[in-house]
Amino acid sequence: MSAPLPRRRIADLDVSALGLGCMGMSFAYGTADRDESIATLHRALDLGVNLLDTADMYGNGHNEQLLSEVLKTRRDEIVLATKFGILTDPETSMPNGQVDGSAAYARTAVDASLSRLGVETIDLYYLHRPDPQVPIEETVGAMAQMVDAGKIRQIGLSEASADTLRRASAVHPIAAVQTEWSIFSRDIERAVVPAARELGTALVAYSPLGRGMLTGSAAASAPGDGDFRSTLPRWQGDNLDANLALVGRIGEIASGLGATAGQVALAWLLAQGEDVVPIPGTKRRTYLEENVAAATLQVPAEALAELSSLEPAGDRTPDRSWVERDTAPTT
Repeated sequence: MSAPLPRRRIADLDVSALGLGCMGMSFAYGTADRDESIATLHRALDLGVNLLDTADMYGNGHNEQLLSEVLKTRRDEIVLATKFGILTDPETSMPNGQVDGSAAYARTAVDASLSRLGVETIDLYYLHRPDPQVPIEETVGAMAQMVDAGKIRQIGLSEASADTLRRASAVHPIAAVQTEWSIFSRDIERAVVPAARELGTALVAYSPLGRGMLTGSAAASAPGDGDFRSTLPRWQGDNLDANLALVGRIGEIASGLGATAGQVALAWLLAQGEDVVPIPGTKRRTYLEENVAAATLQVPAEALAELSSLEPAGDRTPDRSWVERDTAPTT
């Protein structure tokens, strides 16, 4: 019998040390497979993964509706996280470059998510990206009213700067800040991680497997049509070749531990602190089970140090304006 999945805390929420990012079940990673996605969600819960992460923009609400199928029968097993704020083109389901953090939009968005999810309360509700045109105090003030109304339990921010996180926390405690963090994405460590730890805010890491690169799967095939990774600098040309060489070294370390490269990448992130909760995304049971096994993998200190020293080629995104965002100042 396998060891139980370790637990961590996001404010008063008791969560599995690894959550499940559900985006790829509806959006950005090629063709969706509803039956396999539902089976993966149920398998995650069976394995003790209780933090399910979605957003209203994933498939223009499709992902929240998908999760509602599992929430109908297993709500009490789930710590439910969703997000609002990024606006999409209704025809393509892709972001249209706009964010709305206004109080009026926040109130509309939470009600729409509650309806799609079929629940009365969202456990962790994130502003998906801070709105440069709206003071964070306005947005978080509206979210605090949702807490008072029982619509949400905890407030989170995604890809917020350290300054924005501090300003938000002055209005209401921020339970979690979610950002990309992995062996290949370390920029969060400069300012956001220290700020979060100063404030007692948990660190939820999305794309902890480098959008799949750290699993080694990129060596077998490049991203295909409908896969947004083909637009990312790290997945292009010489950058990709250089990064795959680094992944090869991660694979060598993993082989010595009887593990996979992806498991070592997740174990590295878990070792960064008890306040870190990675949410690797997958839409298949096979990868889910591989990821979950990383929660109990022990990586020697010297290997962790070598992994920390790896420097990938290319930025994590072609547009840095979408990460570690600031908002308008208060008036």
